[in-house]
Amino acid sequence: MFEFLKRLFASGIRKEEETGKMYIIAGLGNPEKKYFGTRHNVGFAVIDALSDKYHIELTETKFKAAFGKGRIGADRVILVKPLTYMNLSGEAIRPICDYFKVDSKEELIVISDDVDLDAGFIRVRPKGSAGGHNGLKSIIAQLGHSEFNRVRVGVGKKPKEWDMVDWVLGHFEGEDAVAIKEGIESAVGAVEEIMVDGVDSAMNKFNSKKKQD
Repeated sequence: MFEFLKRLFASGIRKEEETGKMYIIAGLGNPEKKYFGTRHNVGFAVIDALSDKYHIELTETKFKAAFGKGRIGADRVILVKPLTYMNLSGEAIRPICDYFKVDSKEELIVISDDVDLDAGFIRVRPKGSAGGHNGLKSIIAQLGHSEFNRVRVGVGKKPKEWDMVDWVLGHFEGEDAVAIKEGIESAVGAVEEIMVDGVDSAMNKFNSKKKQD
């Protein structure tokens, strides 16, 4: 922990002095209380974990999103929860990126659920397709590119007898409920690693830990 904080602080000073980066960290989900704790809202859960860890409250509402400003190390960050519902997430992400003048290819990190990964498994990527995820699809359409950093958190593969909508809007149970807590912690670590040492380092550190069969 001490070593991470040293790297985070040193990197933060370097970035602030040399590049002045501001990170937009956005977790995807649906805003109503009935969706709290569902598989589709794991992006919101990661934002909540970052909010608690770094004491950044999401008290502002604008651009169809709830967001809060703060720092992780010496870097400025904005934690974001789109309030558009999942399928229109890009309608919140693009205006925020535009307003704060961030480079969405370098300074945007999007956290979402992944039904192709077992619960708690992490996949970090610097770019790629939406992979059938409507929230990512909306962001790609609004930004006009797919070259933004993303942290995908496994929520478990849909059983054959389940409808996909029912699955992603369902709650974690049994072993998955335990695994997703570890997954949320890992996602926080992946976000921190992207900020400190870059997306390649985060891929090496977190994707290899959760490699699928």
